[in-house]
Amino acid sequence: MRALTGNDRHIPVVVLAGFLGAGKTTLLNHVLRHAGGRRIGVLVNDFGSVDIDSLLVSGAAGGTVSLPGGCMCCTTDAAGLGDAIAALSAPDVGLDAILIEASGIAEPPALIRLVLAARSATVSYGGLVYVVDSAEYLTTLATHPSVRGHVAVADLVVLNKADTVDDAESAAVREAVRAVNSTASVLAVTDAAVDPSLLFDDAPDRPADDGPRQLALDDLLRDDHHHDHLHAEFESVSLDHAGPVDPRRLAAFLERPPVGAYRIKGTVLVDRPGHADEAYVIQAVGGVVRVTRAPWGAQSPSTSLVVIGSGLDVVGADAALRAVLGPDADDEHGVLHLTRHLT
Repeated sequence: MRALTGNDRHIPVVVLAGFLGAGKTTLLNHVLRHAGGRRIGVLVNDFGSVDIDSLLVSGAAGGTVSLPGGCMCCTTDAAGLGDAIAALSAPDVGLDAILIEASGIAEPPALIRLVLAARSATVSYGGLVYVVDSAEYLTTLATHPSVRGHVAVADLVVLNKADTVDDAESAAVREAVRAVNSTASVLAVTDAAVDPSLLFDDAPDRPADDGPRQLALDDLLRDDHHHDHLHAEFESVSLDHAGPVDPRRLAAFLERPPVGAYRIKGTVLVDRPGHADEAYVIQAVGGVVRVTRAPWGAQSPSTSLVVIGSGLDVVGADAALRAVLGPDADDEHGVLHLTRHLT
């Protein structure tokens, strides 16, 4: 797959939510521990409400804590969220992703609206990750019915503490999730061990630094004893094709992704006059689509797409992905369905 350049890379903003005690902070710390060189910004309501392991910090000032490896943590509230996202996504900050820990900031649906409103040429919606305590979820639904509405808008539902329930209980929890959200990725994990590669792209290549450096979080906090069960698995389906896509069918696929899909990304060839000379760079999460255009460079014009998710119908997703190939020569206005997502 074509590597994104500095000009067409974007910063995904991922919302992390869940009921009290479900494991949001454990997931946050896990992602920071295993960032893989990514520079991640974290937005929280206040430092005291989120126990970030890494307050192995290099300094704090003005509501900002600098974390090792180029990551940082900032405080904000709902009113200041847009400004905070804009500040963290500034090119000179150099972040690769932003995580919003939802406790105390706003309800998840409201946070999604705020993040969507903050989208720009460099920032995109990275999805709502909702963490569930597998042992307590059914009880929580009975006492706090509003949780159903939160799960309903999630793009990834993490069934945490999966080791605390038996197969029958696990199936009941999954069925309760599917009753309100039939399309999200659903991932059962222990110790909130979600692979960051499900949420974000790999870190970009950066100039080598052979001198003294600040250790990254995953250098400082790595636990090699848990290597064998560090991350729960997820599925992916990819497509590499020398020809073009049908832009109308591709747009429909991105806006209504396959069940279990979390992210869709890649570059495509749109074989229409005025469109084939540049690559269309695709990023989509939960039906929210971002499209940019970029030079082909040394790569021959072609199509390369990947669908990433958990609980993905791999055969169905592969068939749906292949169905976007081959333009309809008579559909001269079909490209408008894709270009309306251009940023």
